[in-house]
Amino acid sequence: MKKYILIVLLALASPLKAQKVLNTLYANDKKNVALFFPSAIRQGITGASHFVFTYNREKRQYFGLLQAQPGEESNLLVVTNDGKVYSYMLKYTKELPKLNYFISTDESIGTEIPAKVIPKPSKEKKDSLEKRQEYFQRFSEYLMKSGKKQSKTKRKRGIKLQLQRIAYNASETYLVMELTNTSGITFELDLLKVYRVSGNKKRKSSFQKLEMKPIYTYKMPSKIYNSQSVRLVYVLPKFVLGSKEKLQLELKEMNGSRKVLLKKRL
Repeated sequence: MKKYILIVLLALASPLKAQKVLNTLYANDKKNVALFFPSAIRQGITGASHFVFTYNREKRQYFGLLQAQPGEESNLLVVTNDGKVYSYMLKYTKELPKLNYFISTDESIGTEIPAKVIPKPSKEKKDSLEKRQEYFQRFSEYLMKSGKKQSKTKRKRGIKLQLQRIAYNASETYLVMELTNTSGITFELDLLKVYRVSGNKKRKSSFQKLEMKPIYTYKMPSKIYNSQSVRLVYVLPKFVLGSKEKLQLELKEMNGSRKVLLKKRL
């Protein structure tokens, strides 16, 4: 019999453990009790009229004031600007144990709007992306073995930037480049950017410079040692330059002042 009683008591106790016990706030009609929240107050509601919670409704602030008239206990519900919900029991008392409450985010009982669940990419989509990257790699390897076309070179302070080939395939544009260092010291890459440029830089109103970010890079180095040449490929979304536009490559050194700009008309 004792075993059955124990099982019943444990079954009754288990749902109570899952519920978060609400803290109690005390107030009276003689003093203001200040509540400071970690985010601005958007809404505050008390369960009975003899408890009053005031806060700035026009210009949202982080604190509100609580007062009470004698009466039965009630509750307070507060929603802050970040969507977090706070709930407290309210009691009237002549002697206040505390005048200021600094609320932490740990006291939140939940959020007004459930957190967005970001769906994981499907296996089909993941496989498709991997196949595209594999194709980019294979075509980049093919281009690097196919020799130079439309070659353009720029040298500065022992650093050579050479655009060896521009190729179009499907919905992508491939840029084959070579970086050479004969400066005597290692060149650490900070950036290698591609722009489409139109207009005259002296006439700022007509000058436009638009960066084109690669969707895939092949054999992109982080350093180029002295007497070393490195070839690489940038894969970009397909583009066609206008008659007054140029392609501009910008190579910049990390923690240094060396910079190479290469411009080319297509």
